[in-house]
Amino acid sequence: MDFKLELADKLSKALSISTEEAYAGIEIPANSEMGDYSFPCFKLAKTLRKSPNIIAKEAAESIASEGIIESVESLSAYINFKLKKTAYVQNVIEEVLEKGALYGSSDMGSGKNVVMDYSSPNVAKPFHVGHLRTTVIGAALYNIYKFLGYNAISVNHLGDWGTQFGKMIVAYKNWGNKDLVEERGIKELVSLYVKFHDEADKNPVLNDEARNWLLKMQEGDGEALKLWKWIVEISMKEFNAVYDRLHIQFDYFTGESFYNDKMWPIVEELKEKNLLVESDGAMIVDLSEYNMPPCLILRSDGGTLYPTRDIAAAKYRKQQFDFYKSLYITGSEQKLHFAQWFKVLELMGYEWAKDMDHIPYGLVNLESGKLSTRSGNVIFMEDILNEAVNKTKEIIEEKNPGLANKEEVAEKIGIGAIIFNDLYNSRIKDVLFSWDRMLNFEGETAPYVQYTHARAGSILEKAGDFDYSDADYSVLTDDASYEVAKLLYSYPDKIKEAAERYEPYLITRHLVDIAQAFNKFYQDNSILNSPDAEKKARLKLTSAVKQIIKSGLALINVSAPEKM
Repeated sequence: MDFKLELADKLSKALSISTEEAYAGIEIPANSEMGDYSFPCFKLAKTLRKSPNIIAKEAAESIASEGIIESVESLSAYINFKLKKTAYVQNVIEEVLEKGALYGSSDMGSGKNVVMDYSSPNVAKPFHVGHLRTTVIGAALYNIYKFLGYNAISVNHLGDWGTQFGKMIVAYKNWGNKDLVEERGIKELVSLYVKFHDEADKNPVLNDEARNWLLKMQEGDGEALKLWKWIVEISMKEFNAVYDRLHIQFDYFTGESFYNDKMWPIVEELKEKNLLVESDGAMIVDLSEYNMPPCLILRSDGGTLYPTRDIAAAKYRKQQFDFYKSLYITGSEQKLHFAQWFKVLELMGYEWAKDMDHIPYGLVNLESGKLSTRSGNVIFMEDILNEAVNKTKEIIEEKNPGLANKEEVAEKIGIGAIIFNDLYNSRIKDVLFSWDRMLNFEGETAPYVQYTHARAGSILEKAGDFDYSDADYSVLTDDASYEVAKLLYSYPDKIKEAAERYEPYLITRHLVDIAQAFNKFYQDNSILNSPDAEKKARLKLTSAVKQIIKSGLALINVSAPEKM
């Protein structure tokens, strides 16, 4: 039952406003003693020509306490509603258990394509902690949009072309060993990359050789392309190993090289539309009218740049997918880059440019300082995942040494902790990478939420098979039980809000709230030793909590172990 819709219908009649306006204005009071829902009347003062306090008082007196409504009262400019707790709790729990993993899902996005561009590591460079945020934020948004019925399409725009490949080829031909590269993978490629820069500082001619190899690649030279493809394959093998452990898959791996033949038509189109201007030998689109620096399209040597490739990719995706939205999940430092080429698309006359959004995020803060592949000061994602799992194993050995499938559980907890930590705050905030915090089983962390799921499962396992009928829902009207039910009810709204705001943390935080509320319920109420009708109701609430935690964690790509 949509309780808010029932209240909105009554508010619509009492205030002579639309049901949609009433629904949008309904709030949850900060103080639960004021009621379950409230409606502020400030905005109506001008149209109704009355003070908000009087509007609230008159409306509250005209709304009958019937159906799900226990009472209606006004306080200052607010109309406050209290619901009939037993009916409310029963409706919520039965709907969760009936819908199961689909509770909170929707068909609101039916028929709408949403293209999501995220992760996009550079080939021949390591998948490091700096790639973590785009990957987990993008994957969570992908899951959320799918859950709401959209046709989400994930694209991994690999950095698989450019000067670094000329450098890699020079480094490999001078100092590389095929067997060592095959054995060590990206780690060996990074060593060669670092070696190149060390040697190029002493011998700048190496940079000219690198540019020549890139030119050979562009001209289709057989040896150059064979080496390039080999380097890409070595990189993809390691990237996919990381994606597998993060439980992340992509619909398309279309890297920069895919758009090589699609850029020059863009350059020609910009020329035809009189948007290109020469500047110091380079070709630009002047954006001074929009308070932005010029958007570089061609270098002075005639080479294309990132905006050229991004515009070509956007046009291709519109033609291929006819997207409702096209989202780019990258760091906040790229904000200007996206604003510039989005504006160029608009100036080219493409009205769908308004359907493209850049989803920025903050940095990952590490004690070791700024990440740099060139200097070799980089933390591999594979090493971070291994460290998380190893630290989790140590905790398991200390807390529950007899646990079955310790390796598997440690993998789920350790990797889940990293993802959850990244998605716990608004994406624009920087993330502090702290092992002690993220692996804390008693904090606002993945292990805490996962443990709550396992605890709920343990309770249900001890209860064994039982008949859920004749549950006494009135026993769930105490504050602790009622708070759990309210959080379960608001879960679907959190998913929709997360999609609207591109903020997975709204789900992550809500799962922590549910876990905390359930543990309070667990402390305040006897479950297995209570009378039969009461036990059934509490077990049903426990089952609903377990289901929502598992479903919510899945949306952010975190596993829910059955035992911990």
